[in-house]
Amino acid sequence: MALTQRLEFRQSQSLVMTPQLMQAIKLLQLSNLDLTTFVEEELERNPLLERANDEGGGEATAETVQFSDSHGDDDSVSHGDGPGEGTGADDGFGGSGEAFEPGQEEWMSKDLGSRAEIEQTLDTGLDNVFSEEPAEAAARNAQDAAPTTYTEWGGGASGDEDYNLEAFVAAETTLSDHLAEQLSVAFTGAAQRMIGQYLIDLVDEAGYLPPDLGGAAERLGATQEDVEDVLAVLQKFDPPGVCARSLSECLAIQLRELDRYDPAMQALVEHLDLLAKRDIASLRKLCGVDDEDIADMIGEIRRLNPKPGMKFGSARLQTMVPDVYVRPGPDGGWHVELNSDTLPRVLVNQTYYSELSKKIGKDGDKSYFTDALQNATWLVRALDQRARTILKVATEIVRQQDGFFTHGVAHLRPLNLKAVADAIQMHESTVSRVTANKYMATNRGTFELKYFFTASIASADGGEAHSAEAVRHHIKQLIDSEAPTAILSDDTIVERLRASGIDIARRTVAKYREAMRIPSSVQRRRDKQSALGNVLSTAMSDRSRNTEPA
Repeated sequence: MALTQRLEFRQSQSLVMTPQLMQAIKLLQLSNLDLTTFVEEELERNPLLERANDEGGGEATAETVQFSDSHGDDDSVSHGDGPGEGTGADDGFGGSGEAFEPGQEEWMSKDLGSRAEIEQTLDTGLDNVFSEEPAEAAARNAQDAAPTTYTEWGGGASGDEDYNLEAFVAAETTLSDHLAEQLSVAFTGAAQRMIGQYLIDLVDEAGYLPPDLGGAAERLGATQEDVEDVLAVLQKFDPPGVCARSLSECLAIQLRELDRYDPAMQALVEHLDLLAKRDIASLRKLCGVDDEDIADMIGEIRRLNPKPGMKFGSARLQTMVPDVYVRPGPDGGWHVELNSDTLPRVLVNQTYYSELSKKIGKDGDKSYFTDALQNATWLVRALDQRARTILKVATEIVRQQDGFFTHGVAHLRPLNLKAVADAIQMHESTVSRVTANKYMATNRGTFELKYFFTASIASADGGEAHSAEAVRHHIKQLIDSEAPTAILSDDTIVERLRASGIDIARRTVAKYREAMRIPSSVQRRRDKQSALGNVLSTAMSDRSRNTEPA
């Protein structure tokens, strides 16, 4: 067969990822905070895009494109502004911007004439000036004086339009700032302060230093003794336990602060690995104490803070705002609505574009504003479609998980992305993007949308499958209700679950138990027997005190 070149025509269909389509896909998976940031950037970039304020004054023109996600279904809720609101006209083209009235302009441009004419017009003499009273003079001098307090500079309460409520909010103090303030008081020498500041910069957000101190002595050209002396002072700073190089050292610093670091407690702190293994017998021998004392010592260790620096934090925590609200309906169903506060409301000012198109002569400028109009219109439509898609997916999730909202987590059904995608006739990837970083406020708490998608656990009697989350809840209930003298092993939990109609393997029970941070049956038996022994000893001591003769 000879190889030759030839021309062929082929017709095929393919999905072209345009920039607008990529933007719409990106908007689907953004959280409400990220979406607000993205829209703010677009408002700054695009001159034809503007925010739809609720208190906006003018009436919207017929050419104004508005974001609104009103839906025809009963489960939807309308958002955005009403049809009578809009941006109004622009300042540059017959708009409602602030300007001088004609009478004012004429008055300012009018020549008032000579001094005699002015005095005749005002019916008074320009030399007729009253001397200020002492109180008025003092008030004027105080007004002209430089402000002396923060309130006078504009940080306090005032009636002007630039009143800033955030001026009352105290700045967040970080752990590094808190330690630096104490450093300036603890040391007077420049060398010691330099070593101390270097060590403070090495402290992590939990309050710990690296074990090798980052080679501080070599880097700073100081001796190891100088570094150790400064470190000893830093470890006395607030909060107690800060600047430690290990967990044992952190607990030892806090115990010294409480004057409880005796030899027995020192032996316990130096063998925390045995405490983690619940080897109470070995700890009792090393510390040389009885059962009651070792239980009290362990209780004191548990009351300490293993991460003293975490109470300061390193970043501001953002409040989780739900994207969807689910409320009981009057007919026994559930009413699903979007949270309008998380939906940015933007408008496209067509009036501004039409006025500009009449005055722009350069082709490059026309092309710029044409692209800006297309991008703004597409963004408004993408936001509208995003809101509708979230509402549609959330409504289907509520329909599928009706038992959870009515009876609780034990009735959570197994659900996957394909079931929701097939029900609303969308692709699984779209549902996955919609459920990412979105939260639903329900009568049982606020949950991420992905929480309702759980794996399926087969039923022992061949009936309906069980949700993995419901099985975890069942396992936790069994463990919480076990008696101290009858601890349930994983095999026993498997048997009880099968008796309840849940077919599950032992390794799956162990995996779920470890995911919920529930210790093994051996550790639970030690903990509960130790707690029971403390209760019995306390009761016996109280009884002996009551039986003593007065």
